[in-house]
Amino acid sequence: MFNIIIKIFVFLLILVGITLIYDARMITKKFFSFGDQNEGSSGLKILGFIISIIGAIVLFFVSK
Repeated sequence: MFNIIIKIFVFLLILVGITLIYDARMITKKFFSFGDQNEGSSGLKILGFIISIIGAIVLFFVSK
């Protein structure tokens, strides 16, 4: 049961990371007031990539 809960949480973590990658520019425009939108969106894309990779690594080790 605990394993299923961890897998669901990890899938949601990966989903959040992928959403940050693809919608970074819209999220930056909506929530932040940067002068340069490119810096904000690239920061969110990097964060989303790191979150997705961490989620995939955790999912790999939980699945075994």
